[in-house]
Amino acid sequence: MKAIDAHAHIFRTLAGFGAEGELRAIGGGRGRWATGREEKIIPDGYGDTDFTAQSLLRMMDENGIGSAMLLQGGFLGFENDYLADVRREYPDRFQVAATFDPYCRKADAILSHQIGDQGFRYFKFEMSTGCGIMGSHPAFRLDSALMMGFYERIAAAGGCVIFDLGSPGDDSNQPDAVSNIASAFPSMPIVICHLMSPKRHHRTELEAGLRTMDRDNIFFDLAALFHKVRPEEYPFPRAREFTALAIDLIGADRLMWGSDAPSTVCSVPYSRQLDYLLPILTDSQAEKIFFSNARMLYFPSA
Repeated sequence: MKAIDAHAHIFRTLAGFGAEGELRAIGGGRGRWATGREEKIIPDGYGDTDFTAQSLLRMMDENGIGSAMLLQGGFLGFENDYLADVRREYPDRFQVAATFDPYCRKADAILSHQIGDQGFRYFKFEMSTGCGIMGSHPAFRLDSALMMGFYERIAAAGGCVIFDLGSPGDDSNQPDAVSNIASAFPSMPIVICHLMSPKRHHRTELEAGLRTMDRDNIFFDLAALFHKVRPEEYPFPRAREFTALAIDLIGADRLMWGSDAPSTVCSVPYSRQLDYLLPILTDSQAEKIFFSNARMLYFPSA
């Protein structure tokens, strides 16, 4: 089966920042937050303090994955220069998304550099209240005048905006704002990560959010869905249930599989992430969700 990983991460330097302050590598594939909490970030055998493009390529090759979209956010830290270099070195294997903090005083100059000098066309905003922008900034509307100005520039460059909204109930989880953005920029694709990050008791909220964001230019990746609805054991029945719900409500044409590697692979092998949804999908649905939707959106010239 052909597959594209629509949601993966790499980093040379662990430089996360969010609600728990900074996250820094302490060796053994682990990181420590400023609160003192530690967690496993890199699966054994793929890096001690970093997870490079070469490490991800090895993981992909071991599992028959042809290409991947590399995203960024507060959990691992921003690596715009590195991702730009990786795209130039591996244009057939990786697509990349830039990111920036919209509350930087020089945010306009940052975006100009990313679009003009670095050639980025995909932009990821991790808005979540944990590791995202709203973890270290007061809550704000995603369709505020400030943000709409950035989307306008991205849309004018032929770009795509990718959101991590956090979970239903979080200040950052704003399906109505996303719908407004999609309406204002109908030619700009928008991607919602983690199928809106529902927890296991959020079926009603997920259904409402999917209905609100049921627009032709809004797509969803399924990365780490099994982790969001924890505790779950393989084959992750609640994650299957929520995926089936999404297919019923919006169809398979706007859903994409992703791994959220490397951190998720510490608890669930890449191979298990690839196969747990297959029993609930038709062959046509699987081809779209695992391959053709991501190819159309992230690798249109392939």
